[in-house]
Amino acid sequence: MRARFESRHQADTGCIFVVESDEVVRSALQFILRGHRETHGFKSLDQALLKGAELTPEIVMLGIGFLQSDGERMLAEIARRLPGAKILMVANSANDPLARNSLKWGAHDVLGKPIAFDSVHCKVDALLGRRGNSSALLGLLPSSAAW
Repeated sequence: MRARFESRHQADTGCIFVVESDEVVRSALQFILRGHRETHGFKSLDQALLKGAELTPEIVMLGIGFLQSDGERMLAEIARRLPGAKILMVANSANDPLARNSLKWGAHDVLGKPIAFDSVHCKVDALLGRRGNSSALLGLLPSSAAW
């Protein structure tokens, strides 16, 4: 018997930009978010900003490496060119000093590694103002409740 996963968010119409220079991380995030929201991956911020001229994302997931040289200016530029988009930093740790500074500079939240389905979905749902049952709660069910 085959089970088919149906996202509970299929009716949503917004999109997410994943801006990450590391192809493995970028691909993993896009894989995790498929079916959750329309997702566009970009190797550079310039590519994302060009796409943003025709399609404004609800969330920009931004790799922390993009903030190495002038993070405050970079986040201000994203906010100016993609108005209304929430910025979710992707960092090695939520306690990384640069990640913590990004919150002062305009980022909305930080996703620390390791990246997992539940952590990504919970962060995205929180930024979109969703509440409700987390898929993490399914792990609390006894094995006899498996379907």
